[in-house]
Amino acid sequence: MAAACRASMSRLLLPSPSPPSSALLPSPNKTPVPNLSSTRRRLFLFSLPIPTLLLFTANGESSRTSSCLAAEAFDPVSSAERDASALMSRRIAEAVELLDKGRELQAQGDFGSALLYFSKVVENYKDFAFSEYARVGRALALYEVGDRDEAIAEMEDVSIALKGYPEIHAALAAALYVDKHAPLLAENQFTIATLLDPHYTDISYVKEMKHWPPSLVSSLQQFITLS
Repeated sequence: MAAACRASMSRLLLPSPSPPSSALLPSPNKTPVPNLSSTRRRLFLFSLPIPTLLLFTANGESSRTSSCLAAEAFDPVSSAERDASALMSRRIAEAVELLDKGRELQAQGDFGSALLYFSKVVENYKDFAFSEYARVGRALALYEVGDRDEAIAEMEDVSIALKGYPEIHAALAAALYVDKHAPLLAENQFTIATLLDPHYTDISYVKEMKHWPPSLVSSLQQFITLS
């Protein structure tokens, strides 16, 4: 569309090329017959003032050019849509920042503060799918600060929402074994976790890489050793 518009504007500014001289010569085998209609039209055009002639010639082209410019100026995205997109981008950035801060505090061992940040994501940004990962951090922090029943309820819920996410299955296995005295359920959860990621059989992995709270690390140790 833009190329066609530029071509139309160029035709307005540039004179039409003259036909080759050979095209003006009559055919050697035919006697040229004058076209009276064409002759009268040329005489009429030559009698017009130059400004009127230019306007007459450019009238069709200018209308097409105006249409082209209008098409190029059309914006398919409304201002309301742009505002909504900007708001969504800000909310995503805020949620990710809170989640990262919660994980940073978790890695530092400050599980009380980490719980506050994870909870903000869960409460204020639940419409985002990645808020489920904040629920994982929240469950681990709850387990450490002493609210183990709520922590286990959160783990069970998230294990369904994030089925196949090995960390939540391993954490739930440890909690079910120690706090709910449910070894068979714990074994099922741990089987899922280790099939997906065998690292969860290594206590140092959950402690140093996943930054689990000490109480949950201890529960996993008891489950692995069946003590």
